[in-house]
Amino acid sequence: MLRYMLRRTLIMVPVTLFVSMIVFIIIQLPPGDFVSGYAAKMATSGEIMDEQAMALLRESYGLDKPWYVQYFTWIIGILTEGDFGYSLSYNRPVSDIIGQYMGITIIVSLVSMVFTYVVAIPIGILSAVKQYSFFDYLATGFGFLGMATPNFLLAIILMFISFQWWGDPMLGLFSAEFTDAPWTAAKWMDLFKHMIIPVIVIGTSNTCELIRVMRGQMLDEMTKPHILTARAKGLPEWRILLKYSARAAINPIVSTIGWSLTTIFTGSTITAIVLNLPTQGPVMHKALLSQDMYLAGSWLLLMAVFTLLGTLISDILLAWLDPRIRMTRKGT
Repeated sequence: MLRYMLRRTLIMVPVTLFVSMIVFIIIQLPPGDFVSGYAAKMATSGEIMDEQAMALLRESYGLDKPWYVQYFTWIIGILTEGDFGYSLSYNRPVSDIIGQYMGITIIVSLVSMVFTYVVAIPIGILSAVKQYSFFDYLATGFGFLGMATPNFLLAIILMFISFQWWGDPMLGLFSAEFTDAPWTAAKWMDLFKHMIIPVIVIGTSNTCELIRVMRGQMLDEMTKPHILTARAKGLPEWRILLKYSARAAINPIVSTIGWSLTTIFTGSTITAIVLNLPTQGPVMHKALLSQDMYLAGSWLLLMAVFTLLGTLISDILLAWLDPRIRMTRKGT
């Protein structure tokens, strides 16, 4: 297992570098650059920037150099100094912006993931065990409704309900009096209170999907010959369900951790804008619109790293859950 983890970790290095290059190229594919977008924005307010001024601005930002020179300057700065470049739209180092928004983004994303799995797995198991019961139909209806409802619409509905019942739409992650306050127990409680709507909205679509996956896998595992043999030997039903059926049925869900993590990160952008959340979603949206290549490239690079880490975690958990995978790796 240790050798496998080391090999996978080493493979992540060239994959990450390759993804970073692709990301940098894609960001530069749209016509124009940050300077042209900035000049167009100034033109709407009546200020005209001539070509000479635009050329000087491009030179000062290093945008007059070929893309590969810009890329290697950027990636070498990351590898040697941890310097992600300079954000043109925020006029700040990218590392400062990442430090400002990444912590809250990770908290919201991880809590949403925990909510997804804690809700989806038990409901999927019970729905399979009580097939065609009222609970099964209720879970199925909840699943289809959750998958069909857009996140932004669910966010608006929950904000309206919160405002009608408690007089507070729960915008943002903090109340006004706690926005700039130091971290205290009261501020943490205010954060958890404001996280209820974002976690439900962000986690609902994945939760409903995983409920259907878990139910289908459980129904398939419960009819396997070794399960019937265990019942014939008189093993307790709860042990059969949890130790044999559920352990095998959870494999497809564990394998989705890699993309689920980045889906929650990137899929929360519209929700973050609607709920006014201080997370990376609105920052990424602004960076892409303004062609702020270093900021956008750094966020996308971090998403690729999170995807690779999530995939590594999935593979390790699968090897732990499924003895067939362990035996295959010992054979190789």
